[in-house]
Amino acid sequence: MLGVWRTLGAKCRSHVFQPCRRSSIPARNLTLPSSRQPPEYRRLRLMSNVRHRKAMQPRYDQIGKTYRETRKQDPRIARLIELALGDARSVLNVGAGTGSYEPSDREVLAVEPSETMIRQRPEGAAPALQASAEALPLQDKSFDAALAVNTMHHWQDVRAGLRELRRVTRSRVVIFHRNPQEGVALWLTEEYFPTLSSDRRMADIVSAIEDELGPIERVRIPLPAKCEDGLFSGYWARPEMYMNSEIRRNISNFALAEEEIVKQGLKALQADLESGAWDRKYGHLRALPEIDIGHRLLVANLA
Repeated sequence: MLGVWRTLGAKCRSHVFQPCRRSSIPARNLTLPSSRQPPEYRRLRLMSNVRHRKAMQPRYDQIGKTYRETRKQDPRIARLIELALGDARSVLNVGAGTGSYEPSDREVLAVEPSETMIRQRPEGAAPALQASAEALPLQDKSFDAALAVNTMHHWQDVRAGLRELRRVTRSRVVIFHRNPQEGVALWLTEEYFPTLSSDRRMADIVSAIEDELGPIERVRIPLPAKCEDGLFSGYWARPEMYMNSEIRRNISNFALAEEEIVKQGLKALQADLESGAWDRKYGHLRALPEIDIGHRLLVANLA
């Protein structure tokens, strides 16, 4: 069981936060009731809410209402993230969502702009602070490591968010991200949903990471055929799953796309599945245990 949480920096370190079970607590109730929160914490929280009110109304408040049901942690990806975090004892998880991939044996603070996502965090998850990546209400060098999993393509200002990760982190930043320009092409966008491809933006994000965080180590992350995380590329060997509206609802590529574009792509995919055309062209994928579709852990060592 983790003990006292101390991450608000030098001014707040004299105020010891009460030990508490790792649980989902919105920022307004984080660890201490407002009457007992240090003035510095109340000021930081207010500053975050006022300066980033627009960012605090995120898209996942609308499209993420059942996110936890299909976007679960895949144990193989989780193991690689744990290894990448190394000996870090305190971790800031930015764009944390419902809590997947947060290590359970370290001090963790989650940062998530969507209240809808925070409310879906399971009992026993790390405390969650409602804030945006671009303006973290935390003191410099507060954490050993920062973690960002499948989140940066949603940030309003990627470079500002990366600078904030560098500012609050002492030793390393670990980012799980897909660059479609690496690995094999994904048939889903190549054949049926070309307008849902975000190749250029994803590649630009990688360039920004290199510019802002310095040299990075790339760790290849092949996706298993039965990936438990229902991300956009997660059903590469199970095309029928893309016909499930609940699965698509929790994939931002689909949820944010124009309805007519999604309908046309699904119609074509359904026709190819029924005729056997998909299996004639891509059926060999069903027999593969894993595939590299460009998912990488990008690790920046700051120390």
